[in-house]
Amino acid sequence: MLEYVNWFRHSTPYINQHRDCTFVLMLPGEAMVHANFNNIIHDIMLLSSLGVRLVLVHGSRPQIEERLAARGVQSRYHNDLRVTDLDTLGCVIDAVGSLRIAIEARLCTQQSGSRLRVVGGNLVTAKPIGVVDGVDFHHTGEVRRIDRKAITRHLDEDDIVLLSSLGYSPTGEAFNLAAEDVATSVAVALGADKLILFGEDTGIRDERGELLRELKPTRAAPLLAKLGTSQAGCLLQAACKACNAGLRRSHIVSFAEDGALLTELFTRDGGGTLVSQEAFEQIRGASIDDVGGLLELLRPLEEAGILVRRSREVLETEIGQFALIRSKAPALPSWPVSPSTRPTVRAAAAINYCNTSKARHAALRSIPCSCSPPAPRTGSANVVLCRAASNACRPSAPRSTNFQRNSKVFEKPCDRKGEWNK
Repeated sequence: MLEYVNWFRHSTPYINQHRDCTFVLMLPGEAMVHANFNNIIHDIMLLSSLGVRLVLVHGSRPQIEERLAARGVQSRYHNDLRVTDLDTLGCVIDAVGSLRIAIEARLCTQQSGSRLRVVGGNLVTAKPIGVVDGVDFHHTGEVRRIDRKAITRHLDEDDIVLLSSLGYSPTGEAFNLAAEDVATSVAVALGADKLILFGEDTGIRDERGELLRELKPTRAAPLLAKLGTSQAGCLLQAACKACNAGLRRSHIVSFAEDGALLTELFTRDGGGTLVSQEAFEQIRGASIDDVGGLLELLRPLEEAGILVRRSREVLETEIGQFALIRSKAPALPSWPVSPSTRPTVRAAAAINYCNTSKARHAALRSIPCSCSPPAPRTGSANVVLCRAASNACRPSAPRSTNFQRNSKVFEKPCDRKGEWNK
C-alpha cells in the first residue's frame, strides 16, 4: 500500500502536465487479441478521465489474415505492403468493422465512473499507391489529408476519436492504409503532444539487447537498418518520421506488459522508448521557488552523511549556485547519480554544465569534483556527487568542505576558452 501511495504522490506533476494534452495512440491488430487488451482499455479510460484528449488508431493485420484464410484467398505482399485487390478489400472492411465495434463496446463500460463518447467517420482522406516496381497495389493506399478541424472539434467536446486503417478518396473509394501511417499523419496534423505506438516488445533495444530509454531520430539509422520491416522497425520509423515532422515526443511501449502505458506516462524513467529531438533531461539554473524541493531531495543524502547539511537560509542565499535536472533530481552543486539512473551521462552533463555556465564566466582553469563515498572502481558505479557551488565558481570564497567525510576530490582542467581539455 505504501508503494502505491508513494507512486500516486509522485505522479501528481505528470497528471497536471498531461491534462488537456492531445495524445494519439496506435494499437496494432495483435494488441486486440492479446490477454492484456482489457487492461489497456482501462488505462485509456483512465487517461480520458484525467483530462487527456485521445485519438485511437487501430490496425487489423492478423484479423485480415484470418478472414483471408477462411475464404481461401492468398495474401500478397510487396515491400511489406499488402496488395489489396477487391477480394482482399472485402476482408479488410469486414475485419475493420468488427474491430471497431469491439473497441467501442469495451470503451462503453462505465468502470471509470462516467460514460465515454467514441466517435469516428470519414476523417482520413486517402490516395492510391498505384503501381510500384510493376506491382499494382489496387486498393492499398496512403494518407492524403487529415480532417484536422473535425477531429479537433470532437476532442473539444471530450470525445474519444477512433480511427481505423481505412481511408476514403474523393471519388468514393476505400483504401487499405498502414495504421502507423494514419497515426503519424494524425499526430502531425493535430500538432499532438505525444504519439504513442504499441508493439509486442517493451520498446527498442540496442545490439546488446538492452532497452533504449531515449533515442534521437538522428541516431536511429543503424537501428532502422537492422530492424528492417519488422514490427519494431516500422514503429521506430513511424516515431522518427513524426519527430522529424515537428512532433515533440513519440513513445514506443508494449501492449503485452500490464501497465506499460501508465508507467511510460507517469514515472520519471518510463517503461518504453522515448523518441525525441530534444533530450528528456535538461539542466536549468535553480530559482528561489526551487528551495522547498531541494530541501526535500537533499535531506536523505544529508542524513546518510553524503552531503553537508544546509539550512533553508543557506540554500536561499546560495540558490544561484545550484542547477536542477528537469526530471526533478538535484543536479548541482550536489547531483546524486545512481547505477540505475545512467550515471555516466548525468555526471558528464553536470560537469559540462559547470564548465559552460560557470567556469567560462569565472575564467577558471579547472573544476573540482568530489565523490562520496570513496571513489568507485573503474567500471562500477556508486553515488557520485558533482560539486560546483560557490567554492568552484568563486575562488575567493571560503571553502565549506567537510573533510571528515573522507571524500575523494578530483579536478577537471579547462582550456583557455572554458572548454574541457580532451
